[in-house]
Amino acid sequence: MNRFSTLIILLSHLLVCHSQGFLRVEGINIINDEGPFIIRSIGTGNWMIQEGYMMQSTGAGINTHTQFRNKLHETMGVDRTNKFYAHWLEHHFTKTDLDSLKAWGFNTIRPALHYKWFTLPIEEEERNSIGTIQNTWLNKGFDMLDKLVAWCGENQMYVIFDMHGAPGGQGKDANISDYDPAYLSLWESADNQEKLIALWVKIAERYKNNPWVGGYDIINEPNWDVDGNSKNENGCECQNNAALWSLHQRITNAIRSVDKTHIIFISGNCWGNNYKGFENHALNGYDDNTVLTFHKYWNSNAQNAIQWAIDMRQQYQMPLWMSESGENSNHWFAEAIELFEKNNIGWSWWPVKKSRLNNVLKVTTNEDYYKLVNSWKDGSKPLSAEETYNAVMAYADAHKIENCTIAPDVIFSLNSGSHVRATKPYMHHKTEEWIQCVHYDLGNDGDAYHDALSEDIHDSSSKWAKWNVGNHFRNDGVDIGKDGDGYYVGWTEPGEWLQYTINAVQSGYYKLDIMSAAATAGGQISFLVNGAAQASNIRLPLTESGEEWNSTQIKKIYLPAGEVKVRIRIESGGSNLKAFKLTLYSESSVKEGRKLASSRLVDSGQ
Repeated sequence: MNRFSTLIILLSHLLVCHSQGFLRVEGINIINDEGPFIIRSIGTGNWMIQEGYMMQSTGAGINTHTQFRNKLHETMGVDRTNKFYAHWLEHHFTKTDLDSLKAWGFNTIRPALHYKWFTLPIEEEERNSIGTIQNTWLNKGFDMLDKLVAWCGENQMYVIFDMHGAPGGQGKDANISDYDPAYLSLWESADNQEKLIALWVKIAERYKNNPWVGGYDIINEPNWDVDGNSKNENGCECQNNAALWSLHQRITNAIRSVDKTHIIFISGNCWGNNYKGFENHALNGYDDNTVLTFHKYWNSNAQNAIQWAIDMRQQYQMPLWMSESGENSNHWFAEAIELFEKNNIGWSWWPVKKSRLNNVLKVTTNEDYYKLVNSWKDGSKPLSAEETYNAVMAYADAHKIENCTIAPDVIFSLNSGSHVRATKPYMHHKTEEWIQCVHYDLGNDGDAYHDALSEDIHDSSSKWAKWNVGNHFRNDGVDIGKDGDGYYVGWTEPGEWLQYTINAVQSGYYKLDIMSAAATAGGQISFLVNGAAQASNIRLPLTESGEEWNSTQIKKIYLPAGEVKVRIRIESGGSNLKAFKLTLYSESSVKEGRKLASSRLVDSGQ
């Protein structure tokens, strides 16, 4: 054990008396020393296990962590590849990331682990004289966890270890688990299962006394036809799942031989949600410090969407944790969290960062990385080893938190679930200044804005709906495009609207200037102040292109002094909206406004 690891263990003992206590189960609740605890977590994504869609390499047929690493070996050599991974692991997720997550309202982190940072694949291990695998332990994975646990202690946050990539791979969905069909999977190899058990024992021995370790999520998203009925390769039709429950029990028993304190989180088949056959195993091999998990993607946020899990909680008298969700719009996020928390279910979002809109940190992909991936995809002239190295190192640097874009809209949605109707100004808007139309209030569809499509729910008629057609700037239903000067609201449809919180320095009549563009047909808008229409069916001009901006002016918009809520409502679509400004008229208009306000007070009897 190195000196850093020894220091971490000493610090963990010192932190015990300052902690909130171990997470643990009490009936159907997860608690700590302060009482019931709602896990509000986020997953680290492709920090320790790279998934093809986050590496943006699936179009080139590179879907898994190992495929990506092998491609780098092939194109730039082993030494450069090792340097890249050392750089990636050091900078992709840091203490600054964790400090930020704490400030943004998260109380737990769920790091996605790949076993290859902790031990060798069975194909590379030696066997003893009776044929038993000799486990080789690697320092890299344990050192990373030591640092992460220490950061969590400093932030008074819990960490729940997620075995995202188990030995051999735990699912046919290889993108998730790094399964390679050329080798035996977790379910086809006793050696892989024994290695997984040994790894969990090693982790449990190391952290059994640390109160900031929230528990062990022992197999992420198993998806395998463990019944062997060939009806569904991802295990969604399995009726017994005996092999899954048996392995869970063996892992549980092994962990409990060294650690009786930490929660063990177990998952069903079919990406975590098929618990059929569990009733045959629930009383064997599980103790009263076990939590049932499920995952939720792309379905309704109505109560019936999770009622099956709540019924299971009651049946087995075991708590629930929704241990992974995400990849949707802010509207869907807020309503999902509201659903979980009103049913006493903690949650974990996925992931912290990537090159899309729906994460708290948005990565801006460097152009040479796009060039590299495209060369792999279309088979064009490959980049040199040096060019490949520079591209992937720049991509790693793009994931540093200081190079990411913070997404206040996503952060707000993940913190508003228990009061989903809340809104908040996107920024401090004032009269006399241009306000960008994309800077509408933070909040849900129906509260801060309304759009024709604001979430992606897969049903029989639709899949992969695009809630933000322009795919820029914000993760709401509002469709946002980009031009050379910034962003604009586009693809407008009748009935849609945008709300802005503005501070009017004084009451009076204002003139409204609004910048719009329309290439084919100009739309119409209405302008509302605190719910009352001040200007209706204003026709916006036709311009030379959808990005050729023209100003329209509307006079005599009355604003009371102080904070006001204004809305731009689309009466007929076709116009793109860039920015607007409210400018106070002359002093005479101020006096007229005061007179109007005074008469309203008299009329209302005040």
